[in-house]
Amino acid sequence: MAALLSQDEMRSALERAIQGKSANKSPFSIAWATGKLTRAHLARWAENHYNYVGPFADYLGCVYSRMPASQIDAKDFLLANMYEEEIGGDRHTDLLIRFAEACGTTRARVTDPDNMTATTRALQSWCYAVAMREDPIVAVSALVVGLESQVPSIYRKQTPTLREKYHFTDEEVEFFDLHIVSDEIHGERGYQIVLEGATTPELQQRCIRICEIGAQMRLLYTNGLYNEYVASEVSLAELGLADHDRLAA
Repeated sequence: MAALLSQDEMRSALERAIQGKSANKSPFSIAWATGKLTRAHLARWAENHYNYVGPFADYLGCVYSRMPASQIDAKDFLLANMYEEEIGGDRHTDLLIRFAEACGTTRARVTDPDNMTATTRALQSWCYAVAMREDPIVAVSALVVGLESQVPSIYRKQTPTLREKYHFTDEEVEFFDLHIVSDEIHGERGYQIVLEGATTPELQQRCIRICEIGAQMRLLYTNGLYNEYVASEVSLAELGLADHDRLAA
């Protein structure tokens, strides 16, 4: 049986679980950061991303309802995170739809679940399953550490391109600016909840493993966007990638 890790060891293990599996490795993310996508490609991203992040408060609500009452700080964090998503100022999904409309799509298309790919549907379904079925601390490791904590590093690479290459306005890219700041805070808080709440070797190992799976699921979702919308127009060779780079990811 694995030994109980110190909090420093556990933190390092969680970080290693994500390394090499970040969505930044996806051809779609690379094409975005290097300005090789069209506004139509970005519109398809927005339509899919809405169906992944739109229910994020629902995922967290499921975890909140099952988090033990003794985990006061964790429950407070989940509640605050839900509040920020839905009613703490501009609703985050409304900011995403504003960006989508600037890309040339419509609110009706963005909110229509028939416009998401199979891999987006898989990620959404996985998030619901984790939120409803896993130990609440394990669920935080999956949803907040494995998924949400990646967002600032992804958007820091993509947002400058939105302004410099595509000439979106500050208002149109507010969704990205907001999440660079808020998800850095959320990600760090998620780490602390897992470090403090995973108090047995078994629970620690479950948290590490599901964190890794979360990173894999987000990478799968992002690769799916490339395969569905971009591969026929922007080759892996144009992105400086070989076939095995994508398949290995």
